Amino acid sequence: MLLDFEKPISELESKLADMKELAQSSDVNVSDAVTQLEKKILKLKKETFTNLTRWQRVQLSRHPDRPYTLDYIYEMTSDFIELHGDRTVKDDKAMVGGFGTIGSETVMFIGQQKGRSTKQRQMRNFGMANPEGYRKALRLMKMAEKFNKPIVTLIDTPGAFPGLEAEERGQGEAIARNLKEMTMLKVPVICIIIGEGASGGALGIAIGDKVFMMENTWYSVISPESCSSILWRSWDYKEQAAEALKLTADDMLKNKLIDGIIKEPLGGAHTDLNKTSSELKKVILKEIKALSSKSPEERINDRIEKFSSMGAYK
Repeated sequence: MLLDFEKPISELESKLADMKELAQSSDVNVSDAVTQLEKKILKLKKETFTNLTRWQRVQLSRHPDRPYTLDYIYEMTSDFIELHGDRTVKDDKAMVGGFGTIGSETVMFIGQQKGRSTKQRQMRNFGMANPEGYRKALRLMKMAEKFNKPIVTLIDTPGAFPGLEAEERGQGEAIARNLKEMTMLKVPVICIIIGEGASGGALGIAIGDKVFMMENTWYSVISPESCSSILWRSWDYKEQAAEALKLTADDMLKNKLIDGIIKEPLGGAHTDLNKTSSELKKVILKEIKALSSKSPEERINDRIEKFSSMGAYK
């Protein structure tokens, strides 16, 4: 699937493939033309992806080929063991977690997982966790704390599941408890938005010592479509809503709501999973090393200060 702004690039790439095929099947020398076209494609890519609107970033964060939580975990680790269940209701498939090793560090990975096929999407509930998903996440965090292992959360959700049964089982309480408990965790906590970061559904696993966003992701109290439907009673104004919400990684960094941006390959994370995972791994190991030099009390105090100062002014 191609996004609107990707189509001109795709057309040129198709022309380039035809040209290379021609060169192979005949004696015609088209090397100069190929070089020129490759330069043109690279220039167009740079122009396109460095000048994306906020709505286009939202579209890119939802790209169907974009890597999900488990894609990154399996790319970064070779010994990931997934752990299941909240020990109360059931195992929420929208929230995944478990231990894995990166470098010489054993890390507790927790994150929302979306599906690719229709069947997978239904099973994963489109990455929208129920209360038992947040309770499972908290159980795994407490396990990591018990064994003194750092926690890495990978956030990618259109929001917590808003269904009646989720509210009946205490969706608000489950998220609120996570916010409180994550603030007091004694181990290093690194949170990374890898796709969509919507509302309390994202915040429920995003209270950490360091919060990062990948380049083509968004993080906000509400999605542009929902914002548009509330303010204009229509989804037609989602682009204006995205601009007003200032939800991109650049906006979040400017407003001091995150600690850094993780660069993606030109064209988005889905164009090179290996390169993107390598960048992610580098950031995680660097931050774990820096945070491990502090005492648990220091980390907790810094965490409280960090989130308490957000949105406050003198």
